[in-house]
Amino acid sequence: MALSSPPFLTQSPEFKKPSKLPVWFRPTFAPEQGVLLVLFDSFLTGASLAQQWNQWTNIALLCAFFALQVEHPYVVQLKQRRSWKPRFVIWGGIYGISALSLAIVLWFHSPVLLSIYVLAVMALIADGIAVFQKKHKSIVNELISFAAICLASPLAYGATTGNLSIEAVGMWILNTLFFSSAIYTIKLRKKRTQSLTPGIIYHGVSLLVITGLYGLDCLSLVTALSFLIALIKFGIVNCVLEWYRQAKFQAIAIFETRFALVYTAIACISVLPAHLPPS
Repeated sequence: MALSSPPFLTQSPEFKKPSKLPVWFRPTFAPEQGVLLVLFDSFLTGASLAQQWNQWTNIALLCAFFALQVEHPYVVQLKQRRSWKPRFVIWGGIYGISALSLAIVLWFHSPVLLSIYVLAVMALIADGIAVFQKKHKSIVNELISFAAICLASPLAYGATTGNLSIEAVGMWILNTLFFSSAIYTIKLRKKRTQSLTPGIIYHGVSLLVITGLYGLDCLSLVTALSFLIALIKFGIVNCVLEWYRQAKFQAIAIFETRFALVYTAIACISVLPAHLPPS
């Protein structure tokens, strides 16, 4: 007991608590865990469409992860641009350099990925402009952000196969429409955006777009029908609207995650071959 007494700790340097690391040394991560789910689910649909997983797929996954982590320190530094924040500058730079390096490696392997990089950069620029205009949480900017994150799908496909197809583009649009639908359910929790009309219009337009993609053979029937999960979710939210508005955010996160996982499972299975290729 004497060894653990406070006087002993103050007298012996061997038992001093280790000094805390500098703030800038601690990595920054995207605060919204939901975006990681969107990233990995989108990536998985792209890899499933490619019907294989190789070393290029692994590199693409790391590239997508690092690229996603750039956004948070980038936005925070822009919001607090009157003073430099070493932690966000340093880790934003580390993530950015890592993502860029991997992107270059993938580009040499699959030059078609350049179009995806251009779209991602455009989305990042649009995000920065939205921050300057104090519209970072606007519906338009959130739609752009979801579209950018869902680029993980064609990235996975292009990196794995070395090319892009109309099906990969269709999967990207489908993922964007599905995951963006969460914007219109989450907005129902706020008094200023409690109207159901925007959500109804969004889901109606999304149905038309997906029908068009199916008609153009960009999506198979089962893949296109996976969007019904978003419609079912929106319908359930309307039925339990008061609960949805008053429930704790953790419960809402679980609610949204379950539907996202079901959608991802259906979308992935719908593009996998009926039989595994012989080893």
